[in-house]
Amino acid sequence: MKTVVVTDQDQKWFEIPDATVLTARRYLADPENGNAGTVRVLNLCRTGRYQGRGYYVSLLAEARGQRPIPGVKTVEDLRSEAFVRSLEAEIQPLVQETLHHDESERFQLDVYFGKHPSHQALAEQLFARVPAPLLRAMFVRAEGNWRLDALQALGLADIPLQNRAFLHEAVRSFIAESSATKRQGAKNGRPRLAILWDPNEPHKPSNEEALQRFVTAAPLVGLEAELIGPEALERLPEFDALFNRAGPEGVIYEFVRRAESLGMPVVDDPESVLKCGNKVYMQELLNRHRIATPRTLIVHRGNVDEIIPTLGLPCVLKLPDSGFGLDVMKIESAETLRKEAERFFNQSELLIAQEWLPSDFDWRVGVYDRRPLFVAKYFMAPGHWKIIRVVEGQQEVVEGKTEAMTIGEAPEEVINTAVRAANLIGRGLYGADLKQVDGRVYLIEVNVNPNIDAGNEDQVMGDTLYREVLGVFARRIAETSGGGEQRPAP
Repeated sequence: MKTVVVTDQDQKWFEIPDATVLTARRYLADPENGNAGTVRVLNLCRTGRYQGRGYYVSLLAEARGQRPIPGVKTVEDLRSEAFVRSLEAEIQPLVQETLHHDESERFQLDVYFGKHPSHQALAEQLFARVPAPLLRAMFVRAEGNWRLDALQALGLADIPLQNRAFLHEAVRSFIAESSATKRQGAKNGRPRLAILWDPNEPHKPSNEEALQRFVTAAPLVGLEAELIGPEALERLPEFDALFNRAGPEGVIYEFVRRAESLGMPVVDDPESVLKCGNKVYMQELLNRHRIATPRTLIVHRGNVDEIIPTLGLPCVLKLPDSGFGLDVMKIESAETLRKEAERFFNQSELLIAQEWLPSDFDWRVGVYDRRPLFVAKYFMAPGHWKIIRVVEGQQEVVEGKTEAMTIGEAPEEVINTAVRAANLIGRGLYGADLKQVDGRVYLIEVNVNPNIDAGNEDQVMGDTLYREVLGVFARRIAETSGGGEQRPAP
């Protein structure tokens, strides 16, 4: 396996035999870096800043089919206070057994690739749960007991001079070794499905009538379903599966991550949330698998001037994590481009620019468990170029009409392209958006948490749509149980 090491800046002292060392700027700018065979990417950049260079190194490594350490999920875990508290409880016995530093109330433990010169057992346990190459764990002592207080991913530039030799040895040892972790979990008791929703969310993926239809359909497939809200995180162990019908931000990600850690089937799964949540990742993935998209440029500060010559005007500029058409701007002049690009660069190192492909509607194909579930035309909002028009100063939005049809009525190329793209993400529930212009089909993006609204997506299938969705949960719960996994009883 080829190893590529990526650093924030060129560090002359850091050379690793049998590994290629690149700066983050060079790695991000060239999609061909490290693409020969199976590649492991050791990301030694600072990853603490969301959508900073270090974040994108791990994100694009995954998009390129490589194996980054840390992966994007680990980067997200490090930003999660709930994850730190969960880890604190898990390692507490070993912490009490091994930490004896009575001269202060705080202790800093720097772990390099799971190695530490005097606290090896603790270093190994931390690295097994948080596979970040350069990890700093901060401990505090309260009432005579040490506990984990914070975690931080370090960058190569943070390594003090006296630790460089130890780091070199840790890297060489890691490259020479192979390790795997296995996590088990599962279910116990009658199948119960939690359907997570947020009544205060402005853009709900399912209206209340659709949610009630899910609840009604559950007994027909052998399940019991209950609607739960964002305040019910601690109740998750009561259930056997989680179906997310709320936005992926904030506490919602904690729900899906916790559900996965409990070993239960979960839609949307955390990996799909991360992959679909970033358009830079999506574009790299689609390019790699040669799925047709509008002409697209991944934009950084050094190539903004290439947008207009490459894509022309008008064009579209997007933040990588934009959703519901928000932070997606139609650019009609060089002045507007400069203004919007600068605004977006304050939030992300990379942006997406795409050619302008006007159409009366977009195709939406629901893909579930690797098969097409439903198909519909999403028409543009009246007098607007997007499906959803946000009225300034109002919480309500204006949407174009939805026209559902059978899978067989839609063009075969639309269905096949949607399924192929969604299957690159996983086996969850996805909404693939496509345009059909001048006889050609273009994949725009694949979304998690697609809309399933009563009166829209279910126009053709009716109650069958809800049974189809829940039937997959019933099968996966049975498979989990049959696999011998066990989840602690609440």
